Amino acid sequence: MTTHHDTSWAGESEPAAPAPITPADVADAARLVSFGLQAKLLPARDAEYAELVRRHREDPPFARLADAIATGMGLVVLEVSPRAGMAVAAAEDSLFAVRMGDYSRRAASESTDRFLHGLAHLAAAAMAFPRPEDLADDTYLGRITVNGVDAFVRQACRRLEEQADAEGANTDPSTDAPGLEAAWRVWSRRTATGATKDARRLSGSTIGIVAKAVLFLVDSGFLQKVSDDSGGTYRTTARYQLQVRDLAGSAAMAELLDLGVVPVSDGTASLLPPDTTDDLVADAGLPFHSL
Repeated sequence: MTTHHDTSWAGESEPAAPAPITPADVADAARLVSFGLQAKLLPARDAEYAELVRRHREDPPFARLADAIATGMGLVVLEVSPRAGMAVAAAEDSLFAVRMGDYSRRAASESTDRFLHGLAHLAAAAMAFPRPEDLADDTYLGRITVNGVDAFVRQACRRLEEQADAEGANTDPSTDAPGLEAAWRVWSRRTATGATKDARRLSGSTIGIVAKAVLFLVDSGFLQKVSDDSGGTYRTTARYQLQVRDLAGSAAMAELLDLGVVPVSDGTASLLPPDTTDDLVADAGLPFHSL
């Protein structure tokens, strides 16, 4: 008797071999990473970008290839989605990390001013996303104003000064003092606006420092300008939300938020009522967090 083997069944049970990676796949993956480096570009504005984002989400081998290319370029992939595109952050040793250093050197020649620029960025992030749930909600949009950020920092300075007075420690901080403890003295002593002979604000004033920090965030695709009100009103982007999620675990951010300067009850952030003895910025334009 002759036995017939069902070869069709054996073939169907074997998993299909993965398709080999082609030069075209590598080019497409690199193209996706290049789109991600264009901070202001979103998939909704470019059909090719949108298609590559879709492929990344639906084709795991392609996603691994694109992520590997990004890693090789010193980039960390934060998210790939229609809302944010390929959102990437530069690792410390990446060529792309130089941009923040360049900003710092261009923005201020003195080390003290560079320190204040860092504080302005920290305050902007804290005001844009004052609650953990704001960072977790992909649909959340924060808004900040230039004058509001400066007023917020000055409010924080007053709170830190009150704490130092209560503890009998209102003297120059030691070198190992927390960052904000050292910062409030410098910021509070700096003029808020100042003016040049043609009425332009001084770049070294605190509002001038905040304005430069905000413009850097706009150029980086983190903020979008809404109006000129209150020194400039801006709303957050998905890319900024992803960046701040990484920052949220920092000690400086926690220290700033722990001051309680940004009380939140109904989803709207606002400054505490100002002390009439404090020289806060006129027309601070307190930030709000809903459209």
